[in-house]
Amino acid sequence: MNQDSPRSKTGHRVIIVSGVSGSGKSTAIKALEDSGFFCIDNLPIPLLPKVLELSASTEVQDFAFVVDTRELQFLSDADEVITQLRAEGVNLRVVFFDADDETLIRRYSETRRPHPMSDGGTVRDGIRRERELLNTLRHHADQVIETSGHTPHTLKAFVKKEFGGNKDTSLQISVLSFGYKHGLPLECDLVFDVRFLPNPYFVEGLRNKTGLDPDVRDYVLGQNETGQFIQIFRSVSDFMLPLYVREQKTYLTIGIGCTGGHHRSVAVAESIGLRLRGKSWKVDVRHRDIEK
Repeated sequence: MNQDSPRSKTGHRVIIVSGVSGSGKSTAIKALEDSGFFCIDNLPIPLLPKVLELSASTEVQDFAFVVDTRELQFLSDADEVITQLRAEGVNLRVVFFDADDETLIRRYSETRRPHPMSDGGTVRDGIRRERELLNTLRHHADQVIETSGHTPHTLKAFVKKEFGGNKDTSLQISVLSFGYKHGLPLECDLVFDVRFLPNPYFVEGLRNKTGLDPDVRDYVLGQNETGQFIQIFRSVSDFMLPLYVREQKTYLTIGIGCTGGHHRSVAVAESIGLRLRGKSWKVDVRHRDIEK
């Protein structure tokens, strides 16, 4: 499905997510939610038209509903509801998630959960019964996604790419300067200690200024050690940031610390933020302790 596909007559874009237990439906619905879809898990399918009707006056456009054997008493209504919505011009896609039996059995073995349809039998018995119950939804499927070869990370990336959405899910980077004497910021994913750099605090005329002042900035960035550190950081970030994106990380906080959080960390954080923006990353720079 192309994320630029036209809207339906109702203005909605609706995805019904179905499939066998253990095939990755939970991962898929989380990926759709991250992509801006309004998601409801385990909604009785006869209520789906009512939800869309009530949402007509809202700004919500993209919906995803999980329909599976947990709604056993309502599954017989699936054929009528799907046919009705399509006749009304709703841009509705049914996406069915599946995996081979051996993969499903292994996943249940790893999680040590009973299969919901096993009814006292084996996992394989539950899989067979569930496939029979979901035949109608599979028949309506516009797309069957085979997940046997996927990990949760690769499946999440696939769903985001395949179905898109209106929400920006690109990596958001925060560069945070701080002073060690005020404590380590708990929100940091990566921390770099720049207390090895010469300290402007001991330079006449710089003590009462901060790393935002040109004099302090020029002093800190003019050190050979600073240039070498920024070169190393550039190499590390060029390597790591694309890998964070691949693993679907959406927020990354990089801490830059010095003693008080006034001089060295501030100047270095500003320089790093500028370089990352130059590489087209979305970056904000914050200085936690600059006023302390």
